[in-house]
Amino acid sequence: MSVEVMNPDVAQDVWKDIGQHVDFVVLQLKRTNLAQEQAAIQEFADRSQAIIRSMNIRAEDAGLKVAIGFSNAAWDYLFPTAPKPKELETFTTIAGDEAEYTMPATAGDIFLHIRAANEAVVYEVVTQFMRFLKDVTTVLDETKGFRYFEGRAIIGFIDGTEAPAIADAAEYAIIGVEDPEYINGSYAFAQKWIHDMNFWQAMKTEEQEKAVGREKFTDLELADDDK
Repeated sequence: MSVEVMNPDVAQDVWKDIGQHVDFVVLQLKRTNLAQEQAAIQEFADRSQAIIRSMNIRAEDAGLKVAIGFSNAAWDYLFPTAPKPKELETFTTIAGDEAEYTMPATAGDIFLHIRAANEAVVYEVVTQFMRFLKDVTTVLDETKGFRYFEGRAIIGFIDGTEAPAIADAAEYAIIGVEDPEYINGSYAFAQKWIHDMNFWQAMKTEEQEKAVGREKFTDLELADDDK
């Protein structure tokens, strides 16, 4: 008997390129009618795949990538009798020494991560998805992203230098034989960083470099004593 192994080529694609345009949408189930919401989610799960296939035909060069996730609480509510992914859990707040360094836990049941080379494609996919989700969910958050100059973050530094290469990242990002029920799936951990851009832009480049730990123009890492 053969054992299926993790295959990056068919796995949920949440771990490769960031895309040119992206939309992150967090939805909360209304929890007013379980049967109705289960039926809506079942239809969405089916129709979403057809929407993705159609869009890949309509805009074949857009490189559309879609990931759909359910929270631990949503899983318990929608799929109470289904086996749960082994590491799916509810995030709890991590408190820092100061309030500004605290990572708060926020609500959310369904997470949509949609990216493509064309913003129109991202917009159309979200719009079509919401036709099947709007009656049973409330939008808690929607965050749009775009690729900044030279792949830099909005603070002006190259982003992702220390991220592992694609070939190495798959091992950490994709579920393998340790949870065969959900092999080739993944987990989403959504974070939103708030930057005080007025404060940041008022800093001298040398101060910014010490905070980030890299030279702003060349992206070379600074010596530990200079960080």
